[in-house]
Amino acid sequence: MRGPARGLGLDHEEEARNYAEARKQIARIGLAGRDLETAGSMPLGTQRLIEIARALAADPLLLILDESAADLRKPEKKALADLLNGLRDEGVTIMIVEHDMDFVMKLVDRLVVMNFGTKLFEGAPQAARADTGVRAAYLGDSA
Repeated sequence: MRGPARGLGLDHEEEARNYAEARKQIARIGLAGRDLETAGSMPLGTQRLIEIARALAADPLLLILDESAADLRKPEKKALADLLNGLRDEGVTIMIVEHDMDFVMKLVDRLVVMNFGTKLFEGAPQAARADTGVRAAYLGDSA
């Protein structure tokens, strides 16, 4: 046995399956051909996409993202949103924990707004914009 698989106790077939799955997920997030680059050498937005690819390799029933748009620049947020929209279109169920309301509002069909552990709102994004509690807590409106 050779390479990183040796330390994991993987046989050659399992190692080959793992590499194939990794390449598949890297292509799925739009980074085909970059599978031999180290994630640490890539921009933060690309690293976030790679984190999602790692999670997708486990074929989850529910993908939970926590502050995935934090510290991203506008083009990186767009790339993330495009990926999440594509995953939703594939039928992947996604739960997003995020403080960037503009980012969230463009992505979701339904949302729950929490403030200090209390549910303020549950429903459609358009209705959340009209809710006085949501506006006061997250949209900067003194309502």
